[in-house]
Amino acid sequence: MQTDFRHHPLFKKAEDLTRAWLRPGTGEVAALGQLAASPDGRRAVAAASLCEALEGAPSTRIALVDLASGDLDIVTEGPRSDSAPKWSPDGRTIAFLSDREQAYANRLRILDVDSRTDRATAAVNGFVEYLHWSGDGKSILLGVAGYGSDLAGAQGAFSVSLEGEAGDQPAWAPTVEGMPEAAPWRSLWLYDLAADTARQITPKGVNIWDAAWCGPGHVAAICSDQPEETWWYSADVRLIDIAGGAVRPLFQPADQLGALAATPAGGTVAVVEAVCSDRNIVAGDVRLIDVASGAVARPATLGADVVQLGWRNEDQLLFLAARGPETVIGLLDRPVETSRELWRDAERTPSGTMFPEIAPLGTNPGDVLFMYENFFEAPTLLALDDGTERIIRRFGTPEVDAAVAGLGTARDFSWTAPDGLEIHGWLLTPPGPGPHPLIMQIHGGPVWYTRPIYVGRSALPQMALAAGYALFQPNPRGSSGRGQAFARQVFGDMGGADTHDYLSGLDALEAAGLADAARLGVTGGSYGGFMASWLITQDPRFAAAVPVAPVTNWVSEHLTCHVPTFCEIFLDDQLSNPTGKYFTRSPIHFAHRVKTPTLNICGALDKITPAGQAIEFHHALQIAGVESVLLTYPHEGHGVRTMPASFDYTARTMSWFAKHMPADRD
Repeated sequence: MQTDFRHHPLFKKAEDLTRAWLRPGTGEVAALGQLAASPDGRRAVAAASLCEALEGAPSTRIALVDLASGDLDIVTEGPRSDSAPKWSPDGRTIAFLSDREQAYANRLRILDVDSRTDRATAAVNGFVEYLHWSGDGKSILLGVAGYGSDLAGAQGAFSVSLEGEAGDQPAWAPTVEGMPEAAPWRSLWLYDLAADTARQITPKGVNIWDAAWCGPGHVAAICSDQPEETWWYSADVRLIDIAGGAVRPLFQPADQLGALAATPAGGTVAVVEAVCSDRNIVAGDVRLIDVASGAVARPATLGADVVQLGWRNEDQLLFLAARGPETVIGLLDRPVETSRELWRDAERTPSGTMFPEIAPLGTNPGDVLFMYENFFEAPTLLALDDGTERIIRRFGTPEVDAAVAGLGTARDFSWTAPDGLEIHGWLLTPPGPGPHPLIMQIHGGPVWYTRPIYVGRSALPQMALAAGYALFQPNPRGSSGRGQAFARQVFGDMGGADTHDYLSGLDALEAAGLADAARLGVTGGSYGGFMASWLITQDPRFAAAVPVAPVTNWVSEHLTCHVPTFCEIFLDDQLSNPTGKYFTRSPIHFAHRVKTPTLNICGALDKITPAGQAIEFHHALQIAGVESVLLTYPHEGHGVRTMPASFDYTARTMSWFAKHMPADRD
């Protein structure tokens, strides 16, 4: 593999496909995210994907959409990204976040809807991660992360520091870890619109991971007593008095928490509890907490794993959930603890960052607004009015749509694991009969899942399908959408039974004449990187492997990552156990078995699966005499997310598979 890939035709192809989707410099919007409907239900505000140049991360601008005509107006100018827009209760103002002053360091800005002008607000001690308007529209609750805080794995798992802040420290001074005063904390601030002032409302010693208004004078929050990322796994729900800062415990979960929401009057707090791999990737069961008594109800939610919650009034809770290959929208009636289905689909899924996302629409509790997409259909803005779908605006371009339509077909593929458990995944196949050379793409987590995402968004699947490769995206035990018992099966058994879920899926594809047994590749990021590394130590069938941001040595992972609690929970073992899973489930200890040529990929800034994990496996493979190449991207964290590094990653990945399992072989 050549050192400089910038002039390789695959690099140019990845760049061209990305350009066709993002259309840099044209002012055209590729898609919308973070939707919020106006109080009167006539307009929506969103973060619009709008690219100025193929450099860095794709940017977003604040856009207004007329929900009757579909007309779209960009109302902010950046630079970088404007995001997370929220309407004021009177519909005259939009609060949003912007990192135009420094990358990733979001600050609150206020947009006047009539004049389309926005202004900065009073500074806070850190960067803003989320915002919520008060019911009276006079103040805004801000979730603020201190500079130096780590982003979650889903966001890149690197630290965000204040540029140019040297303080009294000389350039040679070390960074400090292990001293309480050295750790950045997450806190809540209250911004007063009339006075243009902001003040911290949470006391020292309480770290806030997420929060929501709980009536006019209180906030419900997911909290821990320490600030490091690893403490999120043991966080609980607390009630915070805004006036005095008093903190009262509300709910101590057995697992992890997300999707916090409280009724307008503050009598009930809803939260999702689930066994989780990562912060911000929570799919599980709803808990309803009575604020006065502390009683906790566990209502049924259509047999699905809930990923998003929103109170429509004091008694009705809107939720979005995953159920096997389906996405489900439901409405929970709190007094009787029953749910009814509003919408479901297996082929289409609401768009979103890590999970699907929806927005409440108007005053009818069951009306919602969302973008949907599938593998071969570009994102489309849709309103669900009293159960009836109404298309508002389609995105993408005719050229990309036509190119994607000719790449192949997708289907839900199911099979039976060796222990009798039914597993499903998605299979994308190029035109023509099988068997096809096949690349298995393994999702991260492990508690996450693969759902239908428009392939026009990404160069890699387009290039693979166009070259003649099939793509297999399994959802093994441990994945979301099949209930907590199914997700928990990977708990204490990473690299155990789920290993055979993947391998038996390949067996089923081979038996069905869909996959060529001589041309099987594997790739994946994060837990998918671990599994891509692990599988090639357990089975010799793979012709090529591309682990991305992997874990390959659980001992050094525990000692160097920022979430050692994850290792303890999911290995269910002790670091000091010399015969335990820290050793027996580490790919480096089985590198001598590997025959598969391996392209190892990592980001130098990654704090959740540090670069050393890929480095260790690369060296272990070289010692074993296996063809191995290591790519370390110096400005990337968890995964390769910015341009042009993403073009390089895509080109090298496709080149690796083409070299070791060419699609055009007779």
